[in-house]
Amino acid sequence: MSRFAPGWLSWLMWGVVASLYLIGFFQRMAPAVMVDDLMRDFSLGAALLGNLSAAYFYAYAVVQIPSGLLADSIGPRRLSSIACLGAALGALIFGLAGNLWIAYAGRMLIGASVGVAFVTCMKLAGHWFPTNRFATVTGVALLFGNLGGVLAGVPLSEAVFAFGWRASMVASAIVTLAVAVIIWLFVRDDPRERGYKSYAHASVLENGTLAPLRALRLVMTQRDTWLLFLAGGLLAAPVLVFAGLWGVPYLVQVYGFDRSYAATLTSTMLIAWAVGGPSLGAISDRLGRRKAPYVVASVLTAGLWGIFLIWENIPSLLLFPLFAAIGFTSGALIIGFAFSREANHPGASGAVGGVVNMSVLGFAAILQQGLGNILDRNWDGIMAAGARIYSQDAYSSAFLWLFVCSLLSVIAVVFTRETYCRMREGWENSEFPPDLMEGRTKN
Repeated sequence: MSRFAPGWLSWLMWGVVASLYLIGFFQRMAPAVMVDDLMRDFSLGAALLGNLSAAYFYAYAVVQIPSGLLADSIGPRRLSSIACLGAALGALIFGLAGNLWIAYAGRMLIGASVGVAFVTCMKLAGHWFPTNRFATVTGVALLFGNLGGVLAGVPLSEAVFAFGWRASMVASAIVTLAVAVIIWLFVRDDPRERGYKSYAHASVLENGTLAPLRALRLVMTQRDTWLLFLAGGLLAAPVLVFAGLWGVPYLVQVYGFDRSYAATLTSTMLIAWAVGGPSLGAISDRLGRRKAPYVVASVLTAGLWGIFLIWENIPSLLLFPLFAAIGFTSGALIIGFAFSREANHPGASGAVGGVVNMSVLGFAAILQQGLGNILDRNWDGIMAAGARIYSQDAYSSAFLWLFVCSLLSVIAVVFTRETYCRMREGWENSEFPPDLMEGRTKN
């Protein structure tokens, strides 16, 4: 163990686990291209459909803290393997559901299972990659996830058209089961298990991770944890809600686009999000700063959502660059995960990842259901082929909250304290890390 693992092995080891995040994102976005089918099969309005889709989000959010603690205690390999099995079962249940309640159960099992994916990716990255590349690696995780979101756009839309939504979900269950087997056979939690040096913090290598309750207590008493909890959740929720559910029906009903074209437009937002995550993470790593790039990107996101809200009947050609810009700048939430990790004890990396990531899907679930309720309250009774049709005014009332959330995210980031891309442990209440004050480079 005299040298670190080669880069290709680190990326491959990490990438196998990141495949679960891709699957999770695919399942998260899948209902967007099934809106009419789900409304018809289960006789749903917007509020109930929002609840069905949000069942995934609620379950995902609830398991974040437990999954962070489990990632610290049993390791990413075991946790992600078990999670893949659960996600495969959930997709099968959802695809074969004969009534709404069974469909709820399937969506909740999927959400609870894939809810461990991002936390395990971050936990694994802390062992296989150096700290000053953490935001970049975490950004690539978002890239993986958004590839799943893209697959849930036009490709899934065409699959649903050709084979039906139920067969498509069963096929996704089979793929997820195969990933579970690969993770179990190939992944290792730490490079030392492959004969290489580990990048884990010295205190973790010497003393191990903190006891679960102590780790959780330290994380939850850190002010910046909660500011970054709010910032990430409020920045991501509008993208997840628009691209994951209400964007496609909005573009179909208000602009008159066909479903595949509408899915292409919303996929543009996800693709840009996928690019923005690693790009902004790499910029943050290169600058050696977390707060400044996070603030700038959040301000831009809020401004772009404001343009979308105020400018009615945006020309269709401008929707592509607008959605791409919103997606790209929203990718700054990735900086928040590196930021929160550095602001907390190195032995509590799983716990802090779980706490902060809980907000991303938690706020999305609340917002998704809330927008559905607003749409139903503003529905004028028009239906087509068994599905409700909502007016532009109804959508405008609902989408106001996309702008409000992004604006609140800016406020949360402004009040954080800079970490300078270094672990904060031992700073002795100083705004600056000791190595910067002494003019030395900390290893």
